[in-house]
Amino acid sequence: MSFYDQLKFNADGLIPAIVQDHATGRVLMMAWMNRASLESTLATGKTHFWSRSRKKFWMKGESSGHTQTVKDVAFDCDGDTLLIQVEQVGAACHEGYRSCFFRSVNAADSTDRVTEPQLLDPAKIYGQG
Repeated sequence: MSFYDQLKFNADGLIPAIVQDHATGRVLMMAWMNRASLESTLATGKTHFWSRSRKKFWMKGESSGHTQTVKDVAFDCDGDTLLIQVEQVGAACHEGYRSCFFRSVNAADSTDRVTEPQLLDPAKIYGQG
């Protein structure tokens, strides 16, 4: 049996993928994959995803150069979430941060704060500046 048969894609044919830095364990991002993007990820060793907002297939770093080299792909016991460990080049977040999870919430007053430095200006990453 192929591992694909063990995965539970949602009604839209998507499965969430948590991307983690293989060296530090830091969660870098979460994105959606369909079977084609997962197949491309496994075939190329670079992460590929499905953009729900843009309705298109994309490779991480195709416009920024901030690629992810895949070190391991795992799936959870229910088969409904992927965990992809990568070697990240540059910022994982389109806002220029190492991780998309660069803000933390203060439960006492419901405010948030930035918890890591911004590596790059997004306008410079995507050629808008």
